[in-house]
Amino acid sequence: MFGAIKIAMVMTVIATAGMGYLYVQRLQSNLEIARANVAKMEVAVQISEDSIATLQADVIRNAELNATLQSELQRAEAYGDELRATLNKHNLTYLALQKPGLIENRMQNATDTLWDDLGAITDPNRVQQSETGTTDTSSN
Repeated sequence: MFGAIKIAMVMTVIATAGMGYLYVQRLQSNLEIARANVAKMEVAVQISEDSIATLQADVIRNAELNATLQSELQRAEAYGDELRATLNKHNLTYLALQKPGLIENRMQNATDTLWDDLGAITDPNRVQQSETGTTDTSSN
């Protein structure tokens, strides 16, 4: 009877040891999975940080471009105001009725220059052949 109890106790110890071994193996497997997940998360965090840095650089670049465009807009508006003031100062209708030859020649020359500039800009070969056209896009 003592032999059966000894065998039962030995079997219980072996079973407990076996269960403990399987439990440790499962813990090690879970630990390896967790390590792999941590490595993936570190890569994801690095990608996110790089994306944030890129976005911040883009925000700074866009702010600089916006400031440049704003200053160019102010210059263009000032030039438009200057042109309106000049046109308001000269009554072209009255001048055309009083001196039609003078106005006709000037208007024709300005129109020819404008068409030459337009032709040079829209030339599919991008070759500017006109000598009379201006290089300043804001002038007439």
